[in-house]
Amino acid sequence: MPTIDPFDADHFHEECGVFGVYGHPDAAALTALGLHALQHRGQEATGIVAYDGEQFSAHRGMGQVSDNFSSKEVIGRLRGSTAVGHVRYATTGEVALRNVQPLFADFEFGGLAICHNGNLTNSYQVRRQLVRRGSLFQSTSDTEVIVHLIATSLKETVVDRLIDALRQVQGAFSLVALSQDEIIGVRDPRGVRPLVLGRLADAWILASETCALDIIGAEFVRDIAPGEIVIIGARGVRSLRPFDHRDTRFCVFEHIYFARPDSVVEGRSVYEARKRIGRELARESPVDADIVVPVPDSGVPAAIGYAQESGLPFEFGIIRNHYVGRTFIEPTDQIRHLGVRLKHNASRANLTGKRVILVDDSIVRGTTSIKIVEMVRRAGARAVHMRISSPPTRHPCFYGIATPERDQLLAARLDVDGMAELIGVDSLAFLSIDGLYRAMGEPGRDDLTPRFCDACFTGDYPIPHIDADNGKVAVQLSLLAEPV
Repeated sequence: MPTIDPFDADHFHEECGVFGVYGHPDAAALTALGLHALQHRGQEATGIVAYDGEQFSAHRGMGQVSDNFSSKEVIGRLRGSTAVGHVRYATTGEVALRNVQPLFADFEFGGLAICHNGNLTNSYQVRRQLVRRGSLFQSTSDTEVIVHLIATSLKETVVDRLIDALRQVQGAFSLVALSQDEIIGVRDPRGVRPLVLGRLADAWILASETCALDIIGAEFVRDIAPGEIVIIGARGVRSLRPFDHRDTRFCVFEHIYFARPDSVVEGRSVYEARKRIGRELARESPVDADIVVPVPDSGVPAAIGYAQESGLPFEFGIIRNHYVGRTFIEPTDQIRHLGVRLKHNASRANLTGKRVILVDDSIVRGTTSIKIVEMVRRAGARAVHMRISSPPTRHPCFYGIATPERDQLLAARLDVDGMAELIGVDSLAFLSIDGLYRAMGEPGRDDLTPRFCDACFTGDYPIPHIDADNGKVAVQLSLLAEPV
């Protein structure tokens, strides 16, 4: 398995991104471009399934989109005017080709390909029931649970079978599916994960973020609503609301870190939201300093907002090398230590003798922060203050984010002073939960009806995590996949 860059390893990671096209002769090529724009949502694997009116064709592979879809021959084999695609960062299931999406199966009604962004919180429980009834699983992905529920449904149409399947699962999910007649988009009733509808001339597009529409020149039409199913086919776009109404709880970390800054998410510019977060952070936690320095790249917009509000100069005191991949051959501890500098380097000219405010989006395990602070101090900084544009992350996510166990989260083990001492900063402050809500244009966090899913900060989980409560998270997936 490849070695993960130490800076990437200390961030939360989104599980995946989804993209679909209906009604365009270059559907597969557009899907590949859309997946390029969504690459930040998953870099472990990618895949596309297309349909030409007679047969489905697919290409899946480990690695990034450019590793798999830069060849004209590959795109040329994905014929048809409809296609769906996926980029993956695993949260459920091993990193293996058999888990790469879209998942495809032949049903009684014909072929169906499914892409999933999110996580099912009762997938192990449902999977075990399906195995006992004779289902034979080919992957360890929770998405395959939906495939088997569709196969065993007694409903007549593809859409009714999908609805029947989704009523038996819990969790956060945005799905894009491709059948012989249509593409289908679904968001879970809480709307935890994003999904948008776009249009390109006479073609319709489904995507995780608006930046994927921009790359192909498509027009943003609207967000798919929580609990909504859209069916796109020869009759245009149809909308269904088959699930019980729930209070929406969109993932607030999409605004803080996951979504691309140039996307518009749930009606908010991600870039502007992050600047407002930085402004709020400056109001809550000012400190005497000379410059504001972002931890690139995710800390940049918040650092701009902090600098604007505080009146301090904004400087790129840490330079990121964008031409380094996520992996590096590290045969010895000495080379591993040097490998850290491949991706980031401190700018001594901007830091020497300065009192520095470092702005980052989060602290997970703390390993990145320790290395960054050491680097800034070696470059001659006179003082280092760290400001984090989110509240302390004290709880794991069960809704599609690859997070460490709670005992590995630094904020779950130490208070702010303890974290500051470990990281090696002169002061450390986080944005408050109410400050985060104010930056999002909300009056504050109402404990009765919070607007967002903020469980990683508060422990307030809006969807039951049945598998975790029953101790199933620790059960090996390979054992669950065996028929009993």
